[in-house]
Amino acid sequence: MTPAEDAQTAPSHGSTFPQAGVPSDPTAAAFFDVDNTLMRGASLFYLARGLHSRQYFATRDILHAGYQQLKFRVLGSENADDVREVRELALSFIAGWPVSDLIELGSEIFDEALTTKIWPGTAALAQRHLDHGQRVWLVTAAPVEIAQLIADRLNLTGALGTVAETKDGRYTGRLVGDLMHGPAKADAVRLLAAREGLDLRRCSAYSDSANDVPMLSLVGTPYAINPDRRLRAHARKRGWRIRDFRRARRAARAGLAAAALAGAVGGAAAAAAALRRNSGKGRSPWRTFHRS
Repeated sequence: MTPAEDAQTAPSHGSTFPQAGVPSDPTAAAFFDVDNTLMRGASLFYLARGLHSRQYFATRDILHAGYQQLKFRVLGSENADDVREVRELALSFIAGWPVSDLIELGSEIFDEALTTKIWPGTAALAQRHLDHGQRVWLVTAAPVEIAQLIADRLNLTGALGTVAETKDGRYTGRLVGDLMHGPAKADAVRLLAAREGLDLRRCSAYSDSANDVPMLSLVGTPYAINPDRRLRAHARKRGWRIRDFRRARRAARAGLAAAALAGAVGGAAAAAAALRRNSGKGRSPWRTFHRS
């Protein structure tokens, strides 16, 4: 059985700590998209909702963010124009903010949200890679600070995310480079693989969106997780593995998923344990690909 076997047949061994020093399988790794792959919906929406509840966000802004979240959840796909619009809104909103404030607030908000928004099946898949001595990175258009926060809470290796420009410890409202989206994810993974000595033919990648076909095509074992229509069609044509945990969720509600979710329960327990262990730990701004 490979590290990327189905979550249903991949029980957790109960330990979610990443390997210290050199991993036991140093040339293989896994790359996970976040929104609708690792967690239900869009991470930026949960951040916006949490900020709104703390009166940092106007009601009209959270309604707009909620509309984008609804489109994302119902249509199951990312529209490039919507992504750019959300990016501009987020950048304009945080302009002038201290980086430390966003990290502190983000930590509180995601501690509240993560335990109920993480897909247990995807968490189990990530855990399998860790259990096999492989490293696991998140790769997402979300801000790198939020991406690394999620990676830390789940004891993953690290994260690649969109980097917002800062000056004197405050956000300027501009990006460093471009949004970590579409082909940019593939470029980042390729650079990381070269730096870390990874053999991409031995690596795995997981995403829900056809926008991530460039990243998925880089690795030897691509997975379509909760795929949108275009990615599902592409995955079927290419013979890629498909896992849809949304169907399992619906089946669970009907009381029919006892067997289908057997392994996913282990992933949920591992994720919850990691969140409990890491809650309350101090955090600092992340600018590197992984923790030192």
